[in-house]
Amino acid sequence: MPQLKRKILIIDDNDIFCESVADLLVDANTDVLTAQTGKDGLKICTDNKIDVVILDQKLPDTEGVSLCPSILKQNDQAKIIFVTAYPSFNNAIEAVKVGAHDYLSKPFEMAELELTVKKAFRTQELEKKELIQDYQNTRQHEEIELIAGHGVFDEIKRMIDLAATSDAPVLITGETGTGKNVVARAIHYKSPLPPNLFLNVNCAALPENLIEAELFGSEKGAFTGATSSRKGIFELAEGGTLLLDEIGSMPIHLQSKLLGVLEDKKIRRVGGESFKPINTRVIAAANNDLEEAIRDKTFRDDLYYRLSVIRIHVPPLRERKQDIPKLCDYFIASMSRDPAQRLDESEIEKLMDYEWPGNVRELKNVIERSLIIQRGQPLRPSRLLSGFSTAAPSRNGASLNEEVLPLDEMEKRCILQALKKHDRNFSQTAKTLGISLSTLKRKLKIYQL
Repeated sequence: MPQLKRKILIIDDNDIFCESVADLLVDANTDVLTAQTGKDGLKICTDNKIDVVILDQKLPDTEGVSLCPSILKQNDQAKIIFVTAYPSFNNAIEAVKVGAHDYLSKPFEMAELELTVKKAFRTQELEKKELIQDYQNTRQHEEIELIAGHGVFDEIKRMIDLAATSDAPVLITGETGTGKNVVARAIHYKSPLPPNLFLNVNCAALPENLIEAELFGSEKGAFTGATSSRKGIFELAEGGTLLLDEIGSMPIHLQSKLLGVLEDKKIRRVGGESFKPINTRVIAAANNDLEEAIRDKTFRDDLYYRLSVIRIHVPPLRERKQDIPKLCDYFIASMSRDPAQRLDESEIEKLMDYEWPGNVRELKNVIERSLIIQRGQPLRPSRLLSGFSTAAPSRNGASLNEEVLPLDEMEKRCILQALKKHDRNFSQTAKTLGISLSTLKRKLKIYQL
């Protein structure tokens, strides 16, 4: 998909001014359009998405102040830079009142105009990020509502409310895909902390040689490539919540430092000499057996007890199948182009008969794939489930239309089935699969199980 270019519109009756500014501002990522009258400028705004408008006060057919509302009606995100050869305080106030972003008086240096345009673009980018963040927050609030009010989740809701009123560390456990991240966000949003100050870092996804600098920051020259001081995730989450996902993957030598941060509320950057006070609420999530990791000496018991001041366990979807109809309705409503689209009762029953080794994440994936593949047909997501094909069998017993899964996905499902059979006993699981315990643990890390 080609990158969309930013568009600047200059509305000024001075041809030389238009050409000079256009030559200054045009580049590989920016198109510059010009108009000499208000009428022509407004037509360009109607036909194009304009990002920045450089608008002269005196035009042959109108005044710039009267044109501002019409421009913003066509491009409500546009930033208008008002320019005039007749500067006055009242003119500036009037321009701002009708929606101008900035105000310049002629004559001005071209460097001043260039800086003003850059500031306008920057403001526009920040506003777009804020809109995206607000949209994501709204969707996350909707998802949070899914975890309450269904039997086993009544206790989790109570624990969420309890954790939200405290600043104590929280440990959330559960299988992959059960919704631990949603629970963590629910705690944050129900707390008095700023809604936007929620950071999530996956400890398993960070390179082992960089994880300390990512978490605690680094000083200039601390290691090769550290050309300037850099804040870590703890500092970026100051005053908010930090979710440490896959906490069991954190290297053992860093666990003592994390324990120190939780105890002392201070951090020290890599290469730094002084400690910085920190006020960040920590929530940890784990999908592996931390108690077994403690026995294997790969996770510190003192850190475990410090993290689990409040512990919340999220059960797998197979233990709360009563949630499946509501989850299906939510996923279809949020992803389907047809607001009236629903699953019939027989299809819901088939989905409830499945064990869902990938939990809610797998259910969401199946619904999304069904909406894409079966577009224009009645939704039959059960046909995409392993072992649930409704196609006619071939002579050798396999379905002729059965979906062929990638090899790594088959391996992942095989490991999940073995883990379930042996109640997540790694030694027995490895023996059943015919692989060593170290190989199993490596596979678990690769597939984030």
